[in-house]
Amino acid sequence: MLLKKRVRVEAEVPQAGMADIAFLLLIFFLVVTTIDVDTGIGMVLPPPPDPGAEPPPIRQRNLMNVLVNAQGMILINEQPASLPEVKQLVMDFVDNQNRAQDPNLSESPRQAIVSIKTDRQTSYEIFIDMLDEVIGAYRQLRNDASLREFGITYREYTNRVSREDNIIREMYPQNISLAEPDPGS
Repeated sequence: MLLKKRVRVEAEVPQAGMADIAFLLLIFFLVVTTIDVDTGIGMVLPPPPDPGAEPPPIRQRNLMNVLVNAQGMILINEQPASLPEVKQLVMDFVDNQNRAQDPNLSESPRQAIVSIKTDRQTSYEIFIDMLDEVIGAYRQLRNDASLREFGITYREYTNRVSREDNIIREMYPQNISLAEPDPGS
């Protein structure tokens, strides 16, 4: 008896539906995935000035110049400073209570302007750290004023009043100027 050797067919996984499943998974992940969008730095810009209007005069005494070079070195009114010192220097400059005779400080918190200027090669990290220090100084001044006037923190105060009725914000307006870097730097 001759035994015939059977030809064995190898088992295969049917792949006809595999493309459909992959396509459905792709659609599912596209629909479910959220894409984070960088929102940038949230700042309220002033309205654009009239083209024919002269810019308002600014007394040099009311202007604090903060210069940051590409290496992260800081000059405040042409004096070297470190990043941790910036917050206190800005607070002293803006909040000149009982020191109005000092020519190095602004005449009043409402007239104080902090101008930040960087090199084109200054890293974003250094710029953001500098901006955080300046904004932190204003936040501290507003918090101290809120505690002094109302006995509550500025955050609690802002939850109780509308933006238009915020007298602490009027006492310490956040006048920050972000100057364009020089074209050659």
